[in-house]
Amino acid sequence: MNFGESADYTQQGRILRLNSYRAAAPTLQRMKTTVSTLLDAKPERVWEELQRPALLEYVAAPLVAFDPVDLEAFPQRWEEDEYRVAMLLFGVIPLGEQTIDVSRQRVDDTEGNQFYQLRDGGTGKLVSVWDHLISVRETPDNKTVYTDEVDVEAGVLTPLVFLFAVVFYRHRHRRWRKLVENNFEY
Repeated sequence: MNFGESADYTQQGRILRLNSYRAAAPTLQRMKTTVSTLLDAKPERVWEELQRPALLEYVAAPLVAFDPVDLEAFPQRWEEDEYRVAMLLFGVIPLGEQTIDVSRQRVDDTEGNQFYQLRDGGTGKLVSVWDHLISVRETPDNKTVYTDEVDVEAGVLTPLVFLFAVVFYRHRHRRWRKLVENNFEY
């Protein structure tokens, strides 16, 4: 694989995307990672779960905990709004505050061609850009390809934040698969 190219491959029911990056000037440079997983669940169910902040808390645990700053608790369902959160590594080490900025990008619930997108245009003091696009796509056999794409920018810390994002999103995908295997029992 050459710089700037991507490759997809399947491993144990997962679709993984490998990306190569230019690292010539890591300061102030955005870096992007993409992870996709095949879920044995209907796309409308995956989309419905994605609307719940409880899902974020489940798939992020125990690696990262999110505590709402301006609210006593998260709402039952994400609205198109901004939510300030305190992030805690392993639930105890402060990572600073981040804004989760939720917007629905695309919804197509046509049976046989379902496709949904949710964006978190996140920002914070440590990480100036955490642009996270989530895609839910129906497969011909009514399963779901779930994809996280995230662009990060954090000045001189961008390479470290990028490495954290790679680990974090692979962790989220493991938790997603476990949730589906457990019939969405949190």
